[in-house]
Amino acid sequence: MIDEINNIESERQSEQERSANRKKRIEEMRRRKKQQEQIRRLFIPCAAALAVCILLVVMGVGKLVKNSRAPKEPEKQAETEANASQKEQKSVVNVAGCYVGDIIVDRIAAQIADINALPLQTVGGKSSEPPLNAKADEGTKPFHSEVVSQNGIFIDVEAKRILGQKDAGARINPASMTKILTILVAAEHITNLDDTFEITIDITDFSFINECSNAGFDVGERVTLSDLFYGTVLPSGGDAALALAIYVSGSQEEFVKLMNQKIDELGLSQTSHFTNCVGLYDQNHYSTAYDIAVMLKAACDNSFCRKVLSAHTYTTSATTEHPEGIILSNWFLRRIEDKETYGEVLCAKTGYVEQSKSCAASLAVGSDGKEYICVTAQSTGSWPCIYDHVKLYQQFLPHDE
Repeated sequence: MIDEINNIESERQSEQERSANRKKRIEEMRRRKKQQEQIRRLFIPCAAALAVCILLVVMGVGKLVKNSRAPKEPEKQAETEANASQKEQKSVVNVAGCYVGDIIVDRIAAQIADINALPLQTVGGKSSEPPLNAKADEGTKPFHSEVVSQNGIFIDVEAKRILGQKDAGARINPASMTKILTILVAAEHITNLDDTFEITIDITDFSFINECSNAGFDVGERVTLSDLFYGTVLPSGGDAALALAIYVSGSQEEFVKLMNQKIDELGLSQTSHFTNCVGLYDQNHYSTAYDIAVMLKAACDNSFCRKVLSAHTYTTSATTEHPEGIILSNWFLRRIEDKETYGEVLCAKTGYVEQSKSCAASLAVGSDGKEYICVTAQSTGSWPCIYDHVKLYQQFLPHDE
């Protein structure tokens, strides 16, 4: 009886051990199956990613190796091979999951550095022309007595000669001639004219409160950057100018810093300083007729700015707010185009504030094919300002008597 009980107990323990072993085996099988499933799920995307990495590296290495096999000067060949041999003996480096030698990594880094060093291509490109530096001489004449503007200058651009002037170095408020610099600075910091900017109520309020001229954009209207440039110049839009400034720098204050940096680049920081991008009167916002001429020349050296400054009319892109666009006009160019100037007035920007009255800067080509710049300030009105330019072109451009 006791033996039977012992046998039963022994069988029970054996069965418990077998059950525990089966349980362990099942758990182990489940664990391995789960691992296999995870490996299966990860294998395909990892393999694809690795293949792409290998392909990219192989393509890059192939190009680099090809470049490295370019003919070298005989006297440098031995030195180059020795250096290459030393570099190849260094430890390898992991690039995109693949191991390549230090020499390849160095070449990749060099190519990346070359790419980073490439200049950013901005609108119109940055001119390599030096700033205009014109001088008066014994041939410089006073303005014709019929010219009513109190300040002005007339320059032969090619000869860098001041042909005529009238208090050209006196401090003036440049009014909206400021926008010549505004579009130049914006052009040198913008790469895509098709990008858009949304007109905000802060922009329209600024324009309204300060009684600025406007291009006519509405609050919430998304306007192309190209339209903002033309809106800044042709109707002298304060809304467009401020929008450009905010697009480039985030605020007018930060954009003005760029304007004054540009003034310094042009060598004008001793006689010009700007506090806003639209030309509002401010005691610390000032320039001279000569300085404005230098700024106009710099702007006209930028192909896109020159295009904007030479447009007689322009229609903005269609938007929800303006399905047919807005027709903009440069009234100075339209009003002077039928006047006898003994040349052709190509570019112009006007301005007006009470403290400096009517002013304008223009560029013309004479019958001799040379460029001339005329800047006047403190005229008695917009039409007298235009006629002052007509008289000065008649006085200084070459023509038959």
